[in-house]
Formats: sequence, C-alpha cells, structure tokens
Amino acid sequence: MGYATKHLTTDTWDDFAALVEAHHGVWGGCWCMGFHPEGLSRDSTPEGNRAAKLAHTRAGTVRQVLVYDGDACVGWCQYGTPAELPNIKNQKAYERDAAEPPTWRIGCIFTAAKHRERGVARAAVRAALDAIAQAGGGTVEAYPEQTVDRPPQRGAYLHTGPEELYAQLGFVRDRRIAKWRWVMRADVPAA
Repeated sequence: MGYATKHLTTDTWDDFAALVEAHHGVWGGCWCMGFHPEGLSRDSTPEGNRAAKLAHTRAGTVRQVLVYDGDACVGWCQYGTPAELPNIKNQKAYERDAAEPPTWRIGCIFTAAKHRERGVARAAVRAALDAIAQAGGGTVEAYPEQTVDRPPQRGAYLHTGPEELYAQLGFVRDRRIAKWRWVMRADVPAA
C-alpha cells in the first residue's frame, strides 16, 4: 500500500494531534514524550505531555515522520540524536554494556488501530531512515521487542516496534537489555 509521509511540524500538528486524541493520548497519555529529555514521570499528565510535545514541535526540537493514508495521519516514527532522545527504557542495562554511542536513535513508532499490519510502521521507519541519510547518515539504534518465541502481547508493548521489522530493514542485534527487548543497530550511509 502506498503511503505519504511528512514530518511533524506546526503545519502537521493538527493531523498528529487528531491521531493521538483518537487513541486516548496513546499509551496512557504519553503523547510520544518518553524518549525526550523531559521524559515521563509519575507526575506527567496527558495534558502536560501534549503541551510539551507541542512546545517541541514549535521549537523545531522534534524529529518525527508522520504517515498518511490519503488525508488521514495513521502512524509515525520518532527519531533523533541521543541528545534529543536521551531516555531509553531499561537504561541501566543499556549503559552496562554500551560501546560506541549511536549517531541516531529511533524512539517510538505508532500505528492507528485500524491500520495495523498494513505496512504503516514499515513506511514510517523507512522514511525516518531516509531522513537520517539526508542528514548525513551514521549508526542508528532501535530498541524493539522480540515477538518470536513469546506469547502474544497487547499492542502497547510494541511502542518501539517488533524486532522483525528492524531485521527486515537491515538492523542486527547488538545486545539484550531486557528479557524481550534488544538494542539493534544499522549503519545508514549519507545520501
């Protein structure tokens, strides 16, 4: 299926917000803020997360590809440098065996419920990798969940994507950081 992609900007904010609001703020109202420097805390609220994401969008401090099916935004992929996206789930395990830091990180991905298993996440990650290549390329890390040999889970656990998606796009396992979560890496050449 052919999808169009655009970056999250003030011009596309309403499309992004409509998708998030249609999904109750996404995963408990995170508004895709978990990887950002301010991250999520026990004191975070959906309203505060929305305001923080809008502030990042207005300041141009967010890199996020939106995927469109016609005029509707149906998914996204967040990416950025480690300084832009410093927060990783399982941070202590990540740091324990960390070697050379990546140039880029892929944070969360999201697909609208009615569009899952139709290539939206793949289109989003591919567009993010294309943007990374345009920005000079480098080593890209992702933090997906292993789904093979694992009992089926609810969709929220896949907020960083399934391992198979990244493997199909050329990422390889670097190290395990949780029972079912991996650091995967790929080298993206400059365009």
